[in-house]
Amino acid sequence: MWTEITNQISQVTGQAFEINHRRSVGGGCINQSYALIGDTCTYFVKLSQASQVQMFEAEALGLKQMFATKTILVPKPICLGTAADSAYIVLEWLELGGSKNTQVSEEMGRQLAAMHRAKLPQEAEGKFGWNQNNTIGSTPQINTWNSNWAEFFTEHRLGYQFQLARRHGGHFSQQDKLLTLAPKLLDHQPQPSLVHGDLWGGNAAVTTSGEPVILDPATYVGDREVDLAMTELFGGFPAAFYRGYNEAWPLDEGYQRRKTLYNLYHILNHFNLFGGGYSSQANRMIDQILS
Repeated sequence: MWTEITNQISQVTGQAFEINHRRSVGGGCINQSYALIGDTCTYFVKLSQASQVQMFEAEALGLKQMFATKTILVPKPICLGTAADSAYIVLEWLELGGSKNTQVSEEMGRQLAAMHRAKLPQEAEGKFGWNQNNTIGSTPQINTWNSNWAEFFTEHRLGYQFQLARRHGGHFSQQDKLLTLAPKLLDHQPQPSLVHGDLWGGNAAVTTSGEPVILDPATYVGDREVDLAMTELFGGFPAAFYRGYNEAWPLDEGYQRRKTLYNLYHILNHFNLFGGGYSSQANRMIDQILS
């Protein structure tokens, strides 16, 4: 398998690559991740089951689209495919571990705002969704294009997660009421933006040279507020990050009301992935939204 991967790297880059050392690195709970270290360069490789190669195809497309905005650093995809019984994706190696100090955090906020404001490809103008379905964690994420953001989020984000939750034994007594109300809460007509889609603290980092980085996207074209909302979900980002973002592009009125609805999507997804107390948390969020 590793020979096939190194041959593909050599073919795509046009430079012969051989592995001098391979080590396991942290890369989340879904995939196995490795650093492939050669004489002159290092690559980051993620492995999954061969059947998951489409997940890596979507990740590569998302990274390419974010990279093309020339706003915030993302690891550049090198190649992907299947080898033996595994799917793989090879990414540029970035030396992470820099300090998330005030200056860097402000710059991360400004750069994310710039990505959200970047011009979209022609086929995405005025619409929400994406070129293909992808995943949020390991859950399918439906990205069928829709010119109406409220309809898109209600159907393809909340509605879909509720369908999955029913299959997993979830009980959300007010879900129908919430789904009826959601379009009214999302009537602010946001500008379509390329969003990361899964922007919690573990998917944001800083290089050792001090550059902000975002990783492991669940990319689509949506309301930019979904990214900002998720940054607040699991502990939040530094205050300087929000200051930098709002200096570059202030959030619209009503964001504080909408963010709980946007984050409900992720809590429902966590229930579908992990079960446990996420059901209670989702019901509390629903009560809060409807109160």
